[in-house]
Amino acid sequence: MMNKEFAVYSVPLHAMQLSFNLDDQEEEPPQRGQPRFSLPVRLADAPQPKIDLDVPLRNRVLRMSPKCRDFRRAFFPESTDLQWADWRWQIQNRIRDLARVRRMIRLTTEEETALELAGKMLPMAVTPHYMALVSPTDPDQAIRRSMIPTVYERRRCPGEADDPLGEEHQSPIPGLVHRYPDRVLLLATDFCSAYCRYCTRSRVVGHGSITPSTRRLQMVFDYIRSKPQIRDVLISGGDPLTLSDNRLEFILSNLRAIPHVEIIRLGTKIPAVLPQRITPQLVRMLRKYHPLWMSLHFTHPDECCCETAKACAMLADAGIPLGSQTVLLKGINDNAEVMTRLMHSLMKMRVKPYYLYQCDPISGSEHFRTPVSKGVDIIRALRGHTSGYAVPTYVIDAPGGGGKIPVSPDYVEDKDTAGNLHLRNYEGGSYQYPDYVAE
Repeated sequence: MMNKEFAVYSVPLHAMQLSFNLDDQEEEPPQRGQPRFSLPVRLADAPQPKIDLDVPLRNRVLRMSPKCRDFRRAFFPESTDLQWADWRWQIQNRIRDLARVRRMIRLTTEEETALELAGKMLPMAVTPHYMALVSPTDPDQAIRRSMIPTVYERRRCPGEADDPLGEEHQSPIPGLVHRYPDRVLLLATDFCSAYCRYCTRSRVVGHGSITPSTRRLQMVFDYIRSKPQIRDVLISGGDPLTLSDNRLEFILSNLRAIPHVEIIRLGTKIPAVLPQRITPQLVRMLRKYHPLWMSLHFTHPDECCCETAKACAMLADAGIPLGSQTVLLKGINDNAEVMTRLMHSLMKMRVKPYYLYQCDPISGSEHFRTPVSKGVDIIRALRGHTSGYAVPTYVIDAPGGGGKIPVSPDYVEDKDTAGNLHLRNYEGGSYQYPDYVAE
């Protein structure tokens, strides 16, 4: 019997036998005169996934980062190129239990104890691709700290809450959050291919409480249809790209059929943790629903390997604007040098640094949180020392549902009686601006 955890993305695996490597298929250019979006489809009527045999194939070696290649040889020696490149295989072979983790990395006491108590915390799961980037010997390595649980998650500190952003109180429909007047957050699923230890929604993610059922989604569509002020829908979760192409298109097509929905956004960490999911078939489907934007979650420059760069290139080539959302995490990315390398790596992959988030005060997150002053210092170190495109907006998502509040260094020092603003630039130099209008 198939595990219910896999039900959201299950597709007959025989389809993947039709080509050498789904990720290595060439993408054809957009068709002229292509309709901007399709009419809504019922899932039962949606066509079954198929390989377009008219798409030419390239006979080339599967590109893998050296870490992934060594990891695969050590722990998945029987896997074929075809299997490793298939996102469904990656999900089905996630590392999820103490015994497998113990084979792959040298666990600390804090990590081993946490894995023994895993049933009482956010589930632990890491794709083979992403586990290959985890250091087997350094417990302080960034990706390892973000994926492998420790006993510190069980510590509750003042000010922390299971739902610090108050999403439950702003949810008129299960799985829909309506915080801002013109925008809604649609939680399509609670499933992720890999679980970040600092997840804001750890209260629901991985527990089977949010399912992509047609009945629930129809309630969401009806609500959005009844609110003409809603012009922007963010689809998140969990991770919506863990849904099958058909199920995801079911959501996109129904949203596109609502006249007042102008913008659709997808929030995902898939290009970092499961880049194999970004297939030509997925990209061809997504570009039918423009204007479509994508918010990607990146934590550290070590994530920006060749597989992830390829996934981002496929999305960008399809005309999907990509923005990054990075959470500021103590001991992971809380210094200017690491953050600069991350922002530059993103820019090279055509991903615009969008938000730098102060870590939300979720229960058990104290060991991840930094002082707000640390984030301000990082923005100050970026401003002027790299292009403006590479400087994200530093925000605090206000506890209780207050929304995102930007925090930045103050470069305005004073205003004199003559109306001149006294400014200080990134180098510490003082300048005046005549901030008055002649009558």
